[in-house]
Amino acid sequence: MSSCFKQPDEQLLSDLKTIVGDGGWKPGNDASRYYEDPRGRFEGSGCLVLLPENTQQVSDIVKRCNESKVGIVPYGGGTGVVAGQMSISSANAIVLSLERMNQVRELLLDDEVIVAEAGCILENIHETATNHGLMFPLSMASKGSCSIGGNLATNAGGIQVVRYGNARDLCLGIEAVLPCGTIYSDLSPLRKNNTGYDLRHLLIGSEGTLGVITAATLALKPIDAETATVYCAVSSPADAFGLYKQVRKHLGNSISALELMSQFGLELVTEHFPALTKPFAENHDWYLLLEASGPLGTGDRLEVALAECFESEILLDAVVAQSKAQQDGLWDLRENTPEANRSAGAFCNSDTSVPISKVDAFIKLTTEKVKGIHPDLRLNTYGHIGDGNIHHNVLPPAGISKADFIAENPNIVEAVRMAINETTIAFGGSISAEHGIGRLKIQDLELYGGEAKLKSLRSIKAAMDPNNIMNPGAIVA
Repeated sequence: MSSCFKQPDEQLLSDLKTIVGDGGWKPGNDASRYYEDPRGRFEGSGCLVLLPENTQQVSDIVKRCNESKVGIVPYGGGTGVVAGQMSISSANAIVLSLERMNQVRELLLDDEVIVAEAGCILENIHETATNHGLMFPLSMASKGSCSIGGNLATNAGGIQVVRYGNARDLCLGIEAVLPCGTIYSDLSPLRKNNTGYDLRHLLIGSEGTLGVITAATLALKPIDAETATVYCAVSSPADAFGLYKQVRKHLGNSISALELMSQFGLELVTEHFPALTKPFAENHDWYLLLEASGPLGTGDRLEVALAECFESEILLDAVVAQSKAQQDGLWDLRENTPEANRSAGAFCNSDTSVPISKVDAFIKLTTEKVKGIHPDLRLNTYGHIGDGNIHHNVLPPAGISKADFIAENPNIVEAVRMAINETTIAFGGSISAEHGIGRLKIQDLELYGGEAKLKSLRSIKAAMDPNNIMNPGAIVA
């Protein structure tokens, strides 16, 4: 994709450095952290990293690059896993990092919103909201390093989608710099604003290909009086979903998280994180981490629901957290799973979604297909079962390193990846549930997206960014 990035001349580079001033830029050869892939699969590159301090500087940068038809790669926290935040085949890219734009501009308590700049780290937004008796529900394992701009650019999901929705559902207003350099500012806290095409939703999920998100108005929620967390042992993903439906009769929309894990996944995370302990003395095939938050008495209602599930034999065993420390311990089993996968040598990490009713059959068939490619492959399957987002992480056979296994089986990565994709599509699912398309999944989108969708995506891109300067090579080729 090197042709996507035109080489900037010295005058442009000088102009861009002048815009951000001393301390506002890094030479391309002295900015390695901006080229790191979180999964260690490849390295990005670029000729200049810019660190603007305000929206006007972003506007000036974009306007100048548009005049020269030079490509920009917007950069948030660097936690994306589909290479949307880096150029992986050209050193001509100009990286535009929003990290210095990290201020909370406004907190409107009566409106229950926070206006935050794009570079704000997600966990810091959590802390600010909590300090004022409110919460921001978007949460994920990378909360300590991902930025809200990146979360919105990828329409991040996370662990509480079942109750609060994706990032898109928590954003009321947006400020962004469009490809021509114009500042689009609509940070109103309005819940209703039906005035034509919704540019906010167009920019959310666009992965920086239609503009640079610089700030957002985010919806906050009251902090519930009580939170109950339980780690459940079940026989199958189908029983996990059955348990959810049974508990929901008692707790309604108070259920905020539903995380599916397998016995193999539990063993993997406790092996690589020895400080973590297994909740049960006995092994079970599958587990469901369920959390509910609501008024006082939520925990009591949960225990009544769990008793019914025991009686109907949907639930085999359960550990209910009795303290905040125990809650954190149960969540650590799930939150440290991605790192355990990486440490164990996972060579394929899927991000697919299927209709919730088909999750059990999807997992069975996908496992069968992958094992058909190589019978000794190991699958750590987990995910957000409440919204149908299932992650298959495929590891080499026990005792064989990732590098050696791939060297001996050079076509294995693509074969496994396509087996998962094809099964996903057969079940009416999506090949990217929450991570986006970036640069790694463009061919998949072209294969499965459909003519109408692809034509529309290209038309929108061409209309808004005719010079193709906004994250060229991402989403659309």
